[in-house]
Amino acid sequence: MERWRGRVALVTGASVGIGAALAVELVRLGMKVVGCARDVGKIQKLAAECQSAGHPGVLVPFKCDLTKEEEILAMFAAIKEQHKGVDVCINNAGLGQPEPLLNGKTSGWKNMMDVNVLALSICAREAYQSMKERNVDDGHIININSVGGHHVYPFPDLHFYMATKFAVTALTEGLRQELRAEKTHIRATSISPGLVDTEFASRLHSDEPEKVAALYSALRPLKPKDIASAVTYVLSAPPHVQVGDINFEAV
Repeated sequence: MERWRGRVALVTGASVGIGAALAVELVRLGMKVVGCARDVGKIQKLAAECQSAGHPGVLVPFKCDLTKEEEILAMFAAIKEQHKGVDVCINNAGLGQPEPLLNGKTSGWKNMMDVNVLALSICAREAYQSMKERNVDDGHIININSVGGHHVYPFPDLHFYMATKFAVTALTEGLRQELRAEKTHIRATSISPGLVDTEFASRLHSDEPEKVAALYSALRPLKPKDIASAVTYVLSAPPHVQVGDINFEAV
């Protein structure tokens, strides 16, 4: 990770869960991390904790609603002005809503598409353009995917969510193909964890806490730090090595 010290990483959805763990770990390893979320207060608290811990990097909180393209573009403009640009883009933000295919609400489907697919694609595009204009040839775009982006599990509440994650699988491979065609060494990776011990399930079933309890008792979840470790492994690979996909669950 030494070559990444002092360089800029964008982590979306950095206020809680996987995103928070990613942001703190990269700061610990000496990176300048722009952490964005709608609830910027939690990231400000994380930034203070990183500073108190004496981590060599810095966490820069940024308030951004990823469902609004104009806010995403404004964020990238601010990063360019204040930090020159993005060297690593980690598309972590994602959401699931319990909207089955047979009777789900269109508004819920649109919300998942906006965050899980469109925001991810906009951030990847803008990160690449940032790297290209600064002649950064060793950047990295990492999409936090899901095992639900590779297999359709029998959970009706999650079928549309899984469809958005299948899109992430296709988009990451598409990125790799386009980057290769551009003859750049910028890399693209998809990281697909199984169930993770975050707020995701409790938000998904906010009205049915018993469902969440049953889920965590039936399946042993991963920890956010496990995904952070996977990300640092990917970033630590030599520049000539591309880790395309990491697909993993707890045992």
